[in-house]
Amino acid sequence: MSRSRVKGFGWLFLLFLSGNFLVSNAYAETDVIKDILKRGELRVAVQSQGPPMSFIDKKGQRAGFVIDVISMMAQDMSVELKILDYDWKGLIPAVLSKKADFLAADMTPTPKRALVLNFTDPYTFVDIVLYSKTSAPFKKWQDVCEKEFTVGVVQGSSNVGVLRKKCGAAKIKEFSGGAAAVALAVNTKRVDAGITVRNEAESTVEDFANLHVLAGAITRDPLCFATRSNEWHLLQWMNNYFTFIRADGRLDRLIDYWMSGTSWKQDH
Repeated sequence: MSRSRVKGFGWLFLLFLSGNFLVSNAYAETDVIKDILKRGELRVAVQSQGPPMSFIDKKGQRAGFVIDVISMMAQDMSVELKILDYDWKGLIPAVLSKKADFLAADMTPTPKRALVLNFTDPYTFVDIVLYSKTSAPFKKWQDVCEKEFTVGVVQGSSNVGVLRKKCGAAKIKEFSGGAAAVALAVNTKRVDAGITVRNEAESTVEDFANLHVLAGAITRDPLCFATRSNEWHLLQWMNNYFTFIRADGRLDRLIDYWMSGTSWKQDH
């Protein structure tokens, strides 16, 4: 090999090392885990309009599945927890603008969202269902899709895409204000049906005696937390945390309590 070729390879090697150094240095500078520990505070974006995931209970206290999880996270990090309330459509901007370290919600990791966020591994999977007034001519979710009936959905929810794909004949009406706003619209006949996760639908029909959940699941979705695309350390920490609390039983207990029935209503 000629001396010039050896010299050329040497420069390439130096460029490779310098590139890795810059990447590593940039990673170190953007490591939000270090920021969390330094400031002594974990900042989490939640939607407080969606029981049983996150809501204000009858005692005026924060409650719900994600509230319990992020409270445990902060405790195990030995930092304070700062909860930031947003409507559903405000969760992702709150993370991208660095107001929140991550978002904790029943969010589906759609390909479009994954372009701007890093999602954790799913902490659980849920059925997506439709519900309507008992007086409506629907028994199964497919009945809503046969004509141009109107389905209410939380603004910015991935369920908009679900409806377009699997219930194309239906008209879609989005509501701000969370699942409660959709339920009220169904109850007052402003829409013919609503769409949400099964446990939330079951909770809704308990609150409104003249509503019922339609038979079948329109789809089954994974649920995740999410942070910014460059926060790999935080992402791995969250994945590790879900693995850890699944192994010691805490995650399953929370899922059983909050997401497998409505017994939580007696306490909250």
